[in-house]
Amino acid sequence: MGHGHGHGHGDLPRTASGRYVRPLALAFVISAVFMLVEIGVGLATSSLALISDGAHMLTDVVGLGLALAAILAANRAAGRPSRTFGLYRAEVLAALANAVLLFGVAGYVLYEAITRLADPPAVPGLPVLIAATLGLLANIWSFLLLRTGQAESLNVRGAYLEVLSDLIGSIGVLVSGLITLLFGWRYADPIMGVAIGLFVLPRTWALARRSLRILFQHAPERVDIDELTQALGEVAGVCGVHDLHVWTLTSGMEVLSAHLIVSGAADQTEVLHRAQVLLAGRYRIEHATLQLEAGGATAQCHKLSW
Repeated sequence: MGHGHGHGHGDLPRTASGRYVRPLALAFVISAVFMLVEIGVGLATSSLALISDGAHMLTDVVGLGLALAAILAANRAAGRPSRTFGLYRAEVLAALANAVLLFGVAGYVLYEAITRLADPPAVPGLPVLIAATLGLLANIWSFLLLRTGQAESLNVRGAYLEVLSDLIGSIGVLVSGLITLLFGWRYADPIMGVAIGLFVLPRTWALARRSLRILFQHAPERVDIDELTQALGEVAGVCGVHDLHVWTLTSGMEVLSAHLIVSGAADQTEVLHRAQVLLAGRYRIEHATLQLEAGGATAQCHKLSW
């Protein structure tokens, strides 16, 4: 006998990312405008530092655009009957694309910085200071816009890390430009480039690892499967648990399915209610499909070959 609960196709829940479309869009516009400013000033003054920082800001624009596109795609698919889970995984793919983009940028920065150590070019200090200050202010604004959302959404976190890495880059350019202007030390720029690359790489790896865990449908890191199985087995009326699966659909949306063996004397409606209360209250899993079985009904499940 199967029991559970579900949502109509038109009632798919709004994702965590969906609540931050406006901050993402505003951050996208800010980054695009100041990217053009930095690249324009860099080309006018032949400043490689500004051109590089403008190219780094381009990754913000691309990353934010990917994040917005993923949210819009997920929301458009929510009402289509054939897409029972919508396109929420598009947000995770966008986060993974951001991570790949960040790996590329960090690798490029490290390569260029190491290359410059052999023959550091002269960097004009004053134009770099002015443009880097404007870029820094833009990144701080975008950083503040995305700070809240990055804690809830992996997709927003990808965009947030893009902005954070560029914010650090702007500080680095500002500091190196100041050192160059005051002391004429040309090694400041490549050394700062190495520091920026080393700062970005570990955070990028963490984002990629979290994205891949979701795409491979691993259990959420915060959920101990053995403990969860034991807790369900201790629900009054349950005498066994099997075929338990827990996975993340997208940020803030965990899904569970399980078969519960119920004693003959138990009220199945009450057992189902107690199990759902346990999952929602202790594990924050509100979308659970639970199949309740009589004690002798498990043979059907064990015939599966996967």
